[in-house]
Amino acid sequence: MLPASLDRLPVGDEEAMMVRCYPQEPEFTSKTAAEQKVWEILRRDLPDDALLFHSVQLRHQRAEHEIDLLVLLPGVGVAVIEVKGGLISVENGTWYQSGAKDKHPLKESPMAQVQSASHALRELLGKHMGSRFTSRIADLVCFPYTDWPAGYSSVGLPRDLVIDRGQVEHLVEHLHQAIEERGTGSSTLAPEFAERMVRHLNGDTGPLGATPAEVDYAQAMSNEDIQETLTTRQSILLSCTRSLNRVQFLGGAGSGKTWMALKKAKELAKEDKRVGLFCYNKGLGLYLQSEVGTWRQNKPVHVGEFHEYARKLGVPDGTGQEYFEVELPQHLLALSRTLPEEEKLDAVIVDEAQDFAGSWWEALLACTKDPANGDVYAFMDDRQDVYQRWDGQFSGDGMPLVPIHVDDNLRNTRRIADTFKQIIGNHSKLRGGEGYAVRYVNCATEDAVDVASDCVDALLDEGWANNQIALLTTNRRHPIHQDHFENGTIDSEYWPAFHRDEEEFYGHVLGFKGLERSVVILCVNGFKDMQRATEQLYVGFSRARSLLVVVGEKELIDEASGANRQISLDAALDWWPSADTVSS
Repeated sequence: MLPASLDRLPVGDEEAMMVRCYPQEPEFTSKTAAEQKVWEILRRDLPDDALLFHSVQLRHQRAEHEIDLLVLLPGVGVAVIEVKGGLISVENGTWYQSGAKDKHPLKESPMAQVQSASHALRELLGKHMGSRFTSRIADLVCFPYTDWPAGYSSVGLPRDLVIDRGQVEHLVEHLHQAIEERGTGSSTLAPEFAERMVRHLNGDTGPLGATPAEVDYAQAMSNEDIQETLTTRQSILLSCTRSLNRVQFLGGAGSGKTWMALKKAKELAKEDKRVGLFCYNKGLGLYLQSEVGTWRQNKPVHVGEFHEYARKLGVPDGTGQEYFEVELPQHLLALSRTLPEEEKLDAVIVDEAQDFAGSWWEALLACTKDPANGDVYAFMDDRQDVYQRWDGQFSGDGMPLVPIHVDDNLRNTRRIADTFKQIIGNHSKLRGGEGYAVRYVNCATEDAVDVASDCVDALLDEGWANNQIALLTTNRRHPIHQDHFENGTIDSEYWPAFHRDEEEFYGHVLGFKGLERSVVILCVNGFKDMQRATEQLYVGFSRARSLLVVVGEKELIDEASGANRQISLDAALDWWPSADTVSS
């Protein structure tokens, strides 16, 4: 989301809550009266978070296209609309448009016209944004002055993608239906992705003489685009190691390990192998499931938590540390001896593999067709061993895993990565842009949760979107997180809301391993175990893509940063949450 100074009307303006339009006041003529009619209906009826574009010009290779109206609906998808005024008809395969004075043939079907423009839009956005366009998108034609036959049927133009005179007043309802039922693409339109689309669609340079804060924000958003593009570099590393079937990928936080784990799982599943894609944390497991859910080809037979896999195979349910750490892997190992061959795995992929104890590996590999020599890919950072289960063993007497080092840090800006560079070492290459200065809020440990909550409000006032922000605690849960825990809504509401990118997120640093957000407020409200404090700080500091805010008592943070101050806030900007935008 762009700051208010860049992209919104002043707070308090009666029009501030209207749908955002590009341009804000288009110039319509007598020839585009039909487009004006549809534009006004959309501007009136679209939800406040929608974005409405008129006359989007596209140059795709040698072809030129124009989209009459483009609608971005965060949380839903995209609608591309071709508007034709006058009376529209089809005779002997030729489309005609009749006006007050004449009737003339159209060069092509309006649906063919909008489909070509939509295809060009997807191709160009993928190129300019550095990531494939996967959001649902529907192509529609709107004839606001024509009564189109209700029983019309054509292989090239489904009736439900035609909005005629009788339907145009309910256009937004039809857009939702078309996107959800006819839209191509595998995911809803994430609000952050919609915001990133704006500057590529609008072609706006921004105000001349922009303030330092505005320039810095633009750079931060550019950094995130760069980071997504850089992730594809890791596909080269995967390609170079494709002949190795037992690999230990070692990389620091933000090195793209989760992306690589997903890509390796997709490659192996396409080979018709029975693949298991595992992790320990619930939040990461749900993320992996959401990503795999967008695939159209073969999928792994299991995606998510190791313990859920064991339960799925029939291991008795249980609770408590003794059950998860000892009893469950023992049950799974015993069960593996009677597991039918056709139900065993060809390949095991584990993300955040340092979270797995040696006994878990033994039980998991016993469920494969070839425990000693089968496909095993472990993606890990042993410096994030916050659970202290990792004993350095993967497969007992099996063939060892070949260590491959993943040195690039793709997630964090340089200023964020500099805070933990002593941990990741000199081999790590910081690929992100310079970015925002890290902010430090000095307060007593007992006040840290309240102050961190104030930081959320201050950042929202600056113009950050709520779904860009995660507040992570190091000890006790934030009250909002605790409410979900006590109400039993962790699975049904808490994590699903995070993965839908609906709102700010309140979590614990241990549950956020493998995940990230644009802004992370790390609330250092104490530690249950100071022996694991350095690892927790490292995880927390490395979750932010663009802006890191650290809240807590400096003496405690220094103590937790480990020997030789492995984590440092020396270059951080002292800050206190307020409504004033901070410039770095």
